[in-house]
Amino acid sequence: MPHRKRLQMAVWMLISALAATFLSASADARSITWARALDAPTLDPHAVDAPHALTLNQQIYEPLLQRDSQGKTIPSLAESWSLTNDPLVWEFRLRRNVVFHDGSPFTAEDVVFSIARARQPASEIGALLGAVDEVTQADSHVVRIKTRSPTPLLAANLTHMLIMSKAWTEKNGAARVPEPAARIRAHTFRNANGTGPFVLVSREIGQRTVMRRNDTYWGRGQIPLEVTELIYRPIANDSERVQALVSGEVDFVQDVPVNELPRLQANKAVSVNTGPENRTIFLGLNVGEGELASSGAKGKNPLADRRVREAISGAINRQAIQRNVLLGQAIPTGTVAPPSINGYPRQLDKFPTHDAARAKAMLAEAGWPNGFTINLDCPRDTYGRSEAICRTIDDQLAPIGITVEPVIRNVSDHLALIRGEPAKTDFYLLGLNVPSFDSEQILTALFHGRANGAGQLNATRFANAELDRLIASLSGQLDFTARSQAITQAWRIVQEEIIYIPLHVQTVAYAMKADISIGVDIENQPKLKFARIKPPQ
Repeated sequence: MPHRKRLQMAVWMLISALAATFLSASADARSITWARALDAPTLDPHAVDAPHALTLNQQIYEPLLQRDSQGKTIPSLAESWSLTNDPLVWEFRLRRNVVFHDGSPFTAEDVVFSIARARQPASEIGALLGAVDEVTQADSHVVRIKTRSPTPLLAANLTHMLIMSKAWTEKNGAARVPEPAARIRAHTFRNANGTGPFVLVSREIGQRTVMRRNDTYWGRGQIPLEVTELIYRPIANDSERVQALVSGEVDFVQDVPVNELPRLQANKAVSVNTGPENRTIFLGLNVGEGELASSGAKGKNPLADRRVREAISGAINRQAIQRNVLLGQAIPTGTVAPPSINGYPRQLDKFPTHDAARAKAMLAEAGWPNGFTINLDCPRDTYGRSEAICRTIDDQLAPIGITVEPVIRNVSDHLALIRGEPAKTDFYLLGLNVPSFDSEQILTALFHGRANGAGQLNATRFANAELDRLIASLSGQLDFTARSQAITQAWRIVQEEIIYIPLHVQTVAYAMKADISIGVDIENQPKLKFARIKPPQ
């Protein structure tokens, strides 16, 4: 073949190859606009402990270990982890050939730095690392974490601990986690540099955050990573958020109000996925004080009588709440433990059949034939239709003589009543997720007396020294069988007491354009690197 023709053929083949590459890249190119009710308050991964902040930040940053959509712990920046011969020391072997978005290499130094930063007083996630005593770098890709006592939940607690670049953070004057009043001025408020699947492009607070696919991501080829651009848009109004999907303005809505589900499910251009969340919704009762501040019952606390608590539980129709308030988007439950956690007391997960007549008779037997009045403290639609749930509780308790006055507050004020010292609520609605996926966390937060950091959410004033010792023993127990037996014993004690009245396991719904597939994440923290783009029909 003459030289000129060979040259022309080579050029043609090169052009064809480039064209094919371009067409292939275009075929899987898909920008997704993702709408949520709230924006992340900051891009600093250690400053706030808020689910919507973690959900956005984990698209950019990564932990050592992460959870898949069903809650199973899987490797992330750590390829493997294990307890050493020393029961106080865990070893994490890090993934090699990982780079931050600025091109700098990821090493053990970044892990040591990040854990130290996350333990600073201004960090809201420091509680996850409370057992940590010392973090050391064994070599460039091996980290050892020493705890103050045996800590079986250390690995589980690291799934929400995101890793920062030591060099980048120090270079930008952000080595200290900013105090709340200084967050808006910090470099990390609107800038980020992680190892994750998406690279920050721009950030307009309260408007949009734009990210592009990280084409040098270490997981490329192992996971779909089919989204080439990710645009995060907070849209507070429920109707506007859903309408943005219907009109094609956005592609994916995470916070789907249950009342909009029938309309979306009937829309052939939209796909809806639903699934359980790692969260239960329940009522808390002040069982420990001699008198209730918010009740007309004076000189005596009706909630201190177990029969009254049992009557309230029997008067509540959980199936009616599931059917009429939540349109089927809930799973009625008899325990505050979601089924997804280790130690879930399956055999104890029973709730009474709704029976108002029996409940009224039980109230009379307890000395309250005419019932009593009480305030019910509720957060404003923090959980699925929480305000409507509280008003339904009012309607369901009225027939047995208990007059409930729902008091609706924003979530920060509501939680302040529960967390306060002393607590300032007698009857309240609460939802709790369990990041560790273990019974220890929920038992410690809800049932342990308030002492030494335990009982943070125990506004019931319930205290049992024997139970406290049993719960405290879980944190240092590395024998799986003995630990499981202790968890079972603890659940039996608290179920018998009826300290809380469980309502349901919350379910969540995601809605998206029909050509997108995003499965429900059990923590309601979807990782968009797993999103799939369906080929054109």
